[in-house]
Amino acid sequence: MAGIVSYVVRRVLFMIPVLIGITLLVFLITAAAGNPIDLIRHSYVHWTPQIEQYFITYYHLDQSPIVRYYYYLINLLHLNLGNSLVSGRPVIQSIGPWLWTTFYLQMSALILSMVIGVPIGIYSAKHQYAKSDYAITGVAIFGFSMPTFWLGIILIYVFAFYFRVLPYGGASGGALTTWWGGSFQDTVAHLILPMVTLAYVELATFVRLIRGNMLEVLRQDYVLAAQASGLSDFAVTYKHALKNAITPVITLVGLTIGSALGGAPATETVFSWPGLGYAFTNAALALDIPVIEALTIVITLMVLVANLLLDLIYGIVDPRVRVS
Repeated sequence: MAGIVSYVVRRVLFMIPVLIGITLLVFLITAAAGNPIDLIRHSYVHWTPQIEQYFITYYHLDQSPIVRYYYYLINLLHLNLGNSLVSGRPVIQSIGPWLWTTFYLQMSALILSMVIGVPIGIYSAKHQYAKSDYAITGVAIFGFSMPTFWLGIILIYVFAFYFRVLPYGGASGGALTTWWGGSFQDTVAHLILPMVTLAYVELATFVRLIRGNMLEVLRQDYVLAAQASGLSDFAVTYKHALKNAITPVITLVGLTIGSALGGAPATETVFSWPGLGYAFTNAALALDIPVIEALTIVITLMVLVANLLLDLIYGIVDPRVRVS
């Protein structure tokens, strides 16, 4: 237990310079975008010198870049992410709903892809070079190469416009609310299309990785010995071989979370899904710099925390791995 605590402390301390580096990079990029007053001025019908002086003081534009970055870090430590240039609301008030909506979309797609992908990958490995193996591999390669936004558009056309059985815009409400019943059913209905889109692309990666690992593990001596000892095929496959083949999947989960969050703007924009990605796209189109800065920091922090949790899970799944 002491080893795990000390490992977590070291990882958290390691995350601090990473976050500082990200904040510096975000600050430099947004500073290079230009004077924020030039963007704010367009939102005011009656622009006065007093208003301009207020924003100069608020953004510390009369100070050097080093001093401005210092105030930027102080605001982050106090969870002051600034005010949106579009709505005028504090960004911190909107982060929670965006974060939750993105979280349950990404997690549901990840769980679905793993639940389907692991058994299919095992089946493909146990039937190597069979017609079903070629079919599964071909479908997996197709999914791995497919852009999520393209698949999302196709699913929207088929199920939302042609058959009209699933909604596609937002996370709730719409014309098909009464069709699906209560609020929970309506939320599930809105979740299906974006979840399936993300899950199919992630599923392809899981299938290919599990298949390759299982092909290698099934040839190991201990697996052959377990088969020769009379154990059932299920016990050999799922209790012995899978334990060693699934460990790299944990690494893949971390990479999948990072890539999914990085691709969230495209996927969520296609489905008008009110999450971090959709908010980032809208902020980028409106040049809402405080929102862009805040979302970049939040997404970075999510990826760092997810990788820390997955490293801890390594020690639980594989006894050969010890956190120290």
